[in-house]
Amino acid sequence: MKYLRNDDPELAQMAADEEKRLENTLNLIAAESHCPRSILEVLGSAFNTKTIEGYPGNRFHAGCIYVDQVENLAIKRGKTLFGAEHINVQPHSGTSANLAVYFSVLNTGDKVLSMSLPHGGHLSHGHKASITSRCFDFSHYKVHPKTEQIDYDQVRKMARSLQPKMIVVGASSYPRLLDYEKMGKIAKEVSAFLLADMAHLAGLVAAKVIPSPVPHCDFVTFTCYKTMMGGRGGVILCKKRFAKRLDQTIFPGCQGTSAVNLIAAKALIFKLAQTDKFMRVQKKTLENAKALAKNFKEKGYRIISGGTDNHQVLIDLTCKKISGKAAEESLESAGIILNRNVVPEDEENPGKVSGIRIGTNAVSARGMGKPQMDRIADLVDQVLMNPEKIQVYKKVKHDVLTLCNAFPIGMEWSK
Repeated sequence: MKYLRNDDPELAQMAADEEKRLENTLNLIAAESHCPRSILEVLGSAFNTKTIEGYPGNRFHAGCIYVDQVENLAIKRGKTLFGAEHINVQPHSGTSANLAVYFSVLNTGDKVLSMSLPHGGHLSHGHKASITSRCFDFSHYKVHPKTEQIDYDQVRKMARSLQPKMIVVGASSYPRLLDYEKMGKIAKEVSAFLLADMAHLAGLVAAKVIPSPVPHCDFVTFTCYKTMMGGRGGVILCKKRFAKRLDQTIFPGCQGTSAVNLIAAKALIFKLAQTDKFMRVQKKTLENAKALAKNFKEKGYRIISGGTDNHQVLIDLTCKKISGKAAEESLESAGIILNRNVVPEDEENPGKVSGIRIGTNAVSARGMGKPQMDRIADLVDQVLMNPEKIQVYKKVKHDVLTLCNAFPIGMEWSK
């Protein structure tokens, strides 16, 4: 970063500090991973400079010969990777992608049925704090109070009663597999469109270690920086019959220029996602999540839904008499990074956050396996069970650094 060090030493130091922080802490945030160095290179490439509006072969600016090639490459690779009839790689984010899907086939005020946020859903699925709730009439299904898994009978009853124009399946904090086939049947029964938001699951789906929503859904949205291990930005897959409406909703509907460097990063991760290395990381991600869930359960923690089928472990800390915020802050001080998270029981107490969400994507990208998951669970437990003992924090931080040094990030993909 010689040019940045020359032009802005202060900012260059911040970038160096962030790289050091990533290297020396355990990243257990389910919405993050470590991307290949080649992704960072293409994000910082000359593709940042070009302004584009429209689609390849029909731009509203000249000088697009190479960026057209980039977008066409991303389209070709993405369709192949996910077996999609149509793909749009221009959305700036997952929320932008969801908004584009809504507006492509819905009218303002139409009814939508989606998952409740405290039960695992996402802000962009009609939460009252999101602009989506001001545009459409959302109702929310919940997990079963005993199993803490989706009650598909309840979803069917709600769909028949509400007659929504769209049903959304997908979550940001739901540790179980989603039955896309069953949701597809429910949607057909009420003549509703079906949108799957697989922002968290895209890498696992790409590696074929969990089922794909593509065969059963009208639309599928995702982001490229979680389990996909790529750069920022959203992607939309859809049936061919929706292609024209969807593309027009992105441009000129709700976006102007698109970030070509992000599109290039999407093209790159779609290629890398077809390699054995990527598939090994995704398989290890699942194995590590199951190992963590088992470890925490044995230590007396309450695991939401009793376990996991994906990269997430959601823990209710109520029985340990610790708040999610306190757990997040104390663990960060010891070099363990994760996020506080609402659990289903928090729905009745707005503002209360009783849980933590753990993801295994980033530690799996570093090459860690079951022995390291055993160690991580032990380190987390030491911190949470000794909230006032500074010496425990110092020892855990030292152990975290030792573990990180043994598994450097080192995301040179060809190695």
